[in-house]
Amino acid sequence: MGLLARLGLAARGVLYMLTGLLALRIAFGSGEEEADSSGAVQTLADEPGGEVLLWLVVVGLAGLALWRLAEAAFGQAGPEGHKASKRLASLGRGILYTALFATTLLFTIGAGGQKSSDSRSKDLTGQAMHDIPGGRWLVLLAGIGFIAASVWMGWKALADKDFMEKLSVSGRAREIVEKLGMFGYAARSTVYAGIGVFLAYAAVTFDPDKAKGIDGTLRELAGTPVGPWLLALVALGLVVFGAYSCCEARWRRVTPGGPLPTPRPGPSR
Repeated sequence: MGLLARLGLAARGVLYMLTGLLALRIAFGSGEEEADSSGAVQTLADEPGGEVLLWLVVVGLAGLALWRLAEAAFGQAGPEGHKASKRLASLGRGILYTALFATTLLFTIGAGGQKSSDSRSKDLTGQAMHDIPGGRWLVLLAGIGFIAASVWMGWKALADKDFMEKLSVSGRAREIVEKLGMFGYAARSTVYAGIGVFLAYAAVTFDPDKAKGIDGTLRELAGTPVGPWLLALVALGLVVFGAYSCCEARWRRVTPGGPLPTPRPGPSR
């Protein structure tokens, strides 16, 4: 399980780095691919030896999903890992990674194309609004939940730096990983907060087409008064988050029997 988790964290890092690079191309007017997991997977497929790379990503995503589901069942590694809130969070991540694994596997074996995050977001929003009683309000709550969770995640990463408590790394490497994590989490939080805003807007206007995924949210950043430079900054942050995820693959405590995280240095006396 530990090896599968580490391979999965590395696969997640590769997908985020490719997503960020695709977004950078969009920022400078040379990108047509979707800047999300579907575009990242397609980019891998087009590279020499792409089939081998795709299978490594598929195995990694399967490991990531199994690891998160195991955490939901048995608790996370580390202090207070058995708290209900942490196990529920692992369950949610496990479901998301299972869906990503399934779509990537189908694409790899040629049994289905990769739908963009925008298409998936619009489809799910439309189904919720029209097929579920009170679905419009559920979409609104989901949007608010995305925004709240993103703000909380960003604040924890920048103020508390609590993500470092999960890593067993010290010295100069720890300082570098901390900076990567802060910048990466800030960019990731910005994107997911934007997704929440568009979900809430779709619910308020009762228009599923207003919902956006990662690609659509990133493209909207280019239309702000700051222009493509804001998109470029967030895109660079996603690349950095991918690098940080690879650091997690090396140093994160993924099983209860793993090494204890390095404690933070206390205040000098």
